[in-house]
Formats: sequence, C-alpha cells, structure tokens
Amino acid sequence: MKKVLITGGAGFIGSNFIRHMIQTYPDYQIINFDNLTYAGNLDNLSDMELHVPYTFVKGDIVNKEDVDSVMNGIDYVVHFAAESHVDRSIEDPSVFVKTNVLGTFNLLESAKKNNVKKFLHVSTDEVYGSLGATGYFTEGTPISPNSPYSASKAGSDLLVRSYFETFGFPAVITRCSNNYGPYQFPEKLIPLMITNTLVDKQLPVYGDGLQVRDWLHVIDHCRALDMALHNGKNGEVYNIGGNNEKPNIEIVHLVLDYLKKPKSLIKHVTDRLGHDRRYAIDSSKIQRELGWTPTINFDQGIAETVEWYVCNANWCKRISSGEYRRVQIAK
Repeated sequence: MKKVLITGGAGFIGSNFIRHMIQTYPDYQIINFDNLTYAGNLDNLSDMELHVPYTFVKGDIVNKEDVDSVMNGIDYVVHFAAESHVDRSIEDPSVFVKTNVLGTFNLLESAKKNNVKKFLHVSTDEVYGSLGATGYFTEGTPISPNSPYSASKAGSDLLVRSYFETFGFPAVITRCSNNYGPYQFPEKLIPLMITNTLVDKQLPVYGDGLQVRDWLHVIDHCRALDMALHNGKNGEVYNIGGNNEKPNIEIVHLVLDYLKKPKSLIKHVTDRLGHDRRYAIDSSKIQRELGWTPTINFDQGIAETVEWYVCNANWCKRISSGEYRRVQIAK
C-alpha cells in the first residue's frame, strides 16, 4: 500500500485530486495535511470521510514540527498547499513568502530526511510572467513573475529544483494554467461570477476585461498530476494547459448567458496592480512524454461548472456566511 501525503488537500485542486486518487487507487493510504485557512474547506471532502484509507491531519507547512509529525513512512508527497490569490498577495506579501517559500523548504527537508520516493510540486504558469498577443509558455521559458504571489511560487519552484540538482532528490514540478470546476473558492473569476450572478450582485471586472487566460478543467489537471506523480521523470518540469484561451470578459458573458441574466450586472473596476495580460501554455511535453491530453471540452466544462454551483447552493451559502470556518475552528 502506497502512503501519499497531500498538502493543501482541503482546497479546490487538492480536494479534487484526493477524490481522483481515492477513486483510481483504492488501496492507497491518503493523508490530507491542511492548515484550514480561509480557502481550506472540509466540506469539499465530506463524501470521502468514511473512506477508510483516507485521513485528515490539521497542520501548517510553515511549522517544522507539524511537517515532521506526518512525514514518517510517506512514499509520495503531492504539494498543493499555498497562498494563491494575487489580490491578497498585494495586500500582504509576507504571508505568501512564509507559506509558499518557507513551507516548501520545510517539506523538502522533511521529505529528504524520510527518504520519500517522489515529491510532486504543483505550481503555476504565473511564474513565467506575462505574454504578448502571440506565443506560449514552454518549460524553457525564463521565470519572470510579476506579483508577490507568483514570485513566492517561483521561489518555491527554484528550491525544489535545487534539491534535485544538489541532493538528487526525486522531485517533479508541474505548472498549470487557470483551473475551473467544482469546489473552487468563490474569490476566483469563474465561481465569483457564478455566485454573484445567482443573487443578482454586480460582477466586478478588472480594467477592460481583455486579459487572456488558458482554462483547464480541474479533472483534466488531476489526471495530468497522476501521470506526473507515477511516470514523471525526476528533475523535470511539465506544463499543463487546457488549450482554451479566453478573455475574462468572455467568461463573464458566458456565465450571464447560461443563467439568463443581463449584461448590466457587469461593473468594470480599476485594474489590478501588475495585472498580467495574457497566459498561454504549451503542454506538448507532457502530452508527448506521458501521454496526457485534456479531454473536457470547455463549453461542456463551463456549463457543468455553472450547474454545479446552482445545485450546491448550500455549499456556497456556508462559505458566504462563514459557517464552514466556524465548524472547522470548533473541531
């Protein structure tokens, strides 16, 4: 039985990955290690709680003792835990440096000491910076982050790389494009637009809304991470993209059209500081070397995502009211 430590498993991508792993590898022992900050929500995994090989452990990757307490006997580490919202990183960069850089360092040290067989570091295409109107990020694109968030993720990427180069540590790095799908915390574009639209609340759109992102369904991302974990070559970086470039304003229009709400709900607001104009990923390496391809058509995926939020109003309500946090703190 493989023993897998998943950091940040109560978050959006982490919880979807845990569900994928339990369904795909029922004999694996899954340990969800999460500090349950505002974006960590155990409601995301309420249907997994009775799965015997699954365990939740509350802990902080910034705390060395917390990390060491769960690392003994671990075969694989899949590292999602991170502060990830750009706006929050502009307000307080220090939290991002502590969690994303120091936290990753603590995990690397403990994993090395305990002879972990594979360390999968989940990163972002934002470490590459911004693209012009043409071109794509490849694994060879120089790192050039433009926000405190992306800079802290770039720092963690470089730490992971250094442990492979210096110690021969068995690490793989993945960098994904913008994810969407069920259980995404409603501060990110798609769930924010959906949840606001459902209650006829204004939809804040930065600047002209023409910032372009490559959208990747979280289920396709989880499949790619599975392949990188089991078959990725140590020391390599794999870009994971959805081949769905869309300007933000088009996403907003799609949500409004699906829910049959007026465009008058859109409110253009002052653009974000240092807002990257375009991201686009070349994922040919992971397709060529590991055999992964995205399978979820964007039109289908966005429709299913909107419908998920419509059908899970109680999940949204518990977040907007803060009830999910009160319950977790009480635990």
